[in-house]
Parts: sequence; structure tokens; C-alpha cells
Amino acid sequence: MKHEGMKKLIGLAPTIMLVSFVTAVAITAAPQADPKVDQIAALITQKMTEYNVPGVAFGMIKDGKVTARGFGVTNVDTPQPITPETIFALASISKTVTTTAMMRLVEQGKVDLNAPVRKYLPEFKLQDESAAATVTVLHLLTHTPGWEGQLTPADKGVDTLSAFVDTMKDLPQLAPPGAVWSYNNAGFSVAGRVIEVVTGQNIHDALRTLVFQPIGLTRAFTRLEDVASFPFSVAHQQRNGATAVTRPLMKSSSVTAGGVSMSLRDVLTYGSFHLGDGMGADGKPVLSRASLELMRTARIHKAGTDDDMGIGWHLRNVGGVLTAAHGGTLGHCLLLQLVPSRHLAFAILTNHSDGWKLVQDVERATLRLMEGLTVEPTQALAHRGVNETMADVPLFATPPDPAPYVGTYRRPPSGMNTVSLQNGQLMLDRNAIAFYGVDRAVVTSGNAKGNPIEFVRKADGTIGWIRYVGRIARKD
Repeated sequence: MKHEGMKKLIGLAPTIMLVSFVTAVAITAAPQADPKVDQIAALITQKMTEYNVPGVAFGMIKDGKVTARGFGVTNVDTPQPITPETIFALASISKTVTTTAMMRLVEQGKVDLNAPVRKYLPEFKLQDESAAATVTVLHLLTHTPGWEGQLTPADKGVDTLSAFVDTMKDLPQLAPPGAVWSYNNAGFSVAGRVIEVVTGQNIHDALRTLVFQPIGLTRAFTRLEDVASFPFSVAHQQRNGATAVTRPLMKSSSVTAGGVSMSLRDVLTYGSFHLGDGMGADGKPVLSRASLELMRTARIHKAGTDDDMGIGWHLRNVGGVLTAAHGGTLGHCLLLQLVPSRHLAFAILTNHSDGWKLVQDVERATLRLMEGLTVEPTQALAHRGVNETMADVPLFATPPDPAPYVGTYRRPPSGMNTVSLQNGQLMLDRNAIAFYGVDRAVVTSGNAKGNPIEFVRKADGTIGWIRYVGRIARKD
């Protein structure tokens, strides 16, 4: 699609900020009525009230036509309307930017995905020397390095990623590299350091030169001082029954795990790029179509679910149709989803910590209304950067023998989970759980009700790990 057409301002509605974009060859003078989009908009408005979400940006690309709508405000204290130019912190959607940058380096012959990390970071160390020597760049990008992933680097400016890599020398393994999928921010921080070393640039400059500039993203940033010079949305949460701004301003100290911010317009341009042929804003190739497709090709199955992991993209078949998606949660809750065979991409950006509920509802409605695709109640909703629940999943009438699942599961250095049998009820810590599939369970009580749980088996058939909210813990 021509990026000039993405920038054409078409119309403004009185109650919500409404901007429609079309391709350069099909520009119209006024927004085209679309009953399906109007239904989605009505749902967004309803769910904003239900979940106390102050602001939402929603947009989609369908067969080259791009529509974007803004709802609500950027900040309940100093309200400004959400528009397609409003910048949102993308949180973990940033990981797809990281993998896009890495694939450019692969095409340039500067990175081998199957090479050990030590090829680029010779001093890389872990507690397990064998793991440190064998973990590859691909393991980092597919959430399979095997160590605890919920680790936050100390903010040391341009030295953040290099300093973080140095702190990993005492980090233990939870699984061998490549063995088990487990959502892993730490792996993407290490990948960011690889990008810095290979390019000779700090990560801010590297992502700008490898991704933002060639694709034509004009409101895509990794530094707050750049974001603050444009209209931007802040995070909110419920506090004492009221919607309040989250202070201080939330940010990720790891750019490559969660530190990119973009406007909706740029998110849609970025989504269009990933649906397209890899050409940049100037008509020159940025990535080959083959590389874009490789990113959406399964590299590992998420054992205990029906989903797979590509390079940066989380892959799910909905009604037999492949979708590639990534969410984000950092005060803002967001989702970018591609349906390549249907020439569809859509983005849902919210500015509330409970926005994942709206994201989940609107994602399902968009797939159903636009493509007739239904996410089944029994379909495993594995972690993709946003919380997802399985409130309506049908449970086994006769539960399996609980004995293989009972035990202590550890995630050093972050903590542990305990599965126990109490008065005939299987419990995960303090929450009741029940099975809906083989080795697949769901929380049935408490604030975590509906959260999926997967038990992952080792090669010998015994339970080796529990995966909860997308992250594994190793059974003692």
C-alpha cells in the first residue's frame, strides 16, 4: 500500500474522533459507512464504560483500505481526544519490532539465527555453562532460552542492555534451550544487546535506522523525551473505585522487550508492511516477502496449547485460518493482529490496566464480524502480551488423577507455585483449578478466575513444568 494514502485525513465525528484512511488510488472525500466497523465501534464504546477505560484507538487494514477511529481521552486529569496520531506505549508489541530489526540483519548477512549467542556476545554467561554455550539467537526470539523471563533491567541509559547481560551470569535454567516455550522478556533484552553489538549503535538508533525510517514511521519512538513532544496517552488504573492516572509515567527499561511507542497511524503502517511485500516508504525493499513469511512460520509448538510460536509473532488457527498476533501490557493494554490470508490486520490500543478485557472482547468481535471466524471456548488462550481468560470453557466431568500434578514448581529467582489437593479440590496456590483438556486447566475461583494453566511433560512423560500466564516454573 502507498504510505501517502495512509496520511490522508478524511473526516471527524462529533462524539468520537474518527479518521478514515484509504489507499492512494482510492481516496474519497468522506469516510465510507461500514456497518461492521460501526458495530465494532459500538462495542468499544460499551466496553469502555463497562471496564472504565478512558481511551481507545482502533484501526484495521482490509484489502488495502485502512480505517482508524479514536475513542475517549488521553488522560482523565488533562483530557485530550484520542486520535490516530495519539502515541501509545506499545509494551510487548515492541518485540515484533525487535524481530523485524533482527531479520534485516539476517538478510544483510550480519546475524545467523541458528548461531550461538556467544558468537556475538563472547562473554555471555549463565549459571549453566552448557546452556550459555548453546543458546541461540533463534531461542531468544521464540521465547525458548529456558531461563526465567520476568526480569527487568536496571535503567542505565544507553548501557542498559549491556549491563543487564552482565547480570545474567548467576541465572539458573528452568529448561534446556529450545525445549519449552515460556514468555521471556529477558531473552529479548539479550537480543537487543546482540543488535547493538552487530550494528555498533545503541538500541534507540538501531531500531530507528533498521525499522522506523525505512518503513516510513514518523511517530515511532523509543525515548520518552521524543514521545513527550507529541500528543500521547498515559496509563490508568482503578483506585478507590475511580479511574486514575498511573504515576509515575510507566515505561519499560528494555527497549527491545517493551519500550517502543507509536501512534495508531504508524501501527497500521507497520501492520500493512507485515502484510505486504516488504517494500519501504520509498519503494525500496526493507525485508523480503520470504522473511516476512518466515516470521509467521511456526518454529516451536506451545506444548499444552493449540498455538505455535513464530519469530516474534504468536500463531493461532481460528476457524482453520492462521492469525499472527502480539499483545502488550504495561499500564496500556494493546493488541496487533494479522490475518494474512484474509488481507486483514487490526490494532486495539487502550490506556487502562483493565483494557485487556476490552481487547479480548473486541478481538473476538472483529474476527467474527470481518471474517466469520470464531475463537472456540476450548481454544487455549496462551499469553501473547495481554491477559486472556477462558471463562466459558467446558470442564471435564471426571477430572484426571491429581497425583502427577501435585507438587512445588519453582521459577528462580522470581518465585514459585504450589499445586496441592485440599479436601478433594486441586489448588494452584490459593486458587481452585479444574481441567478442560489433557494437561490443560483453568483457574475457577478468585481474581484469577478463567486464567489458563498448562502442565508440560518431559521426554519421559512425567510432568516437568507448569505454565501459568505464559511462564513456566520447574517441578521439584
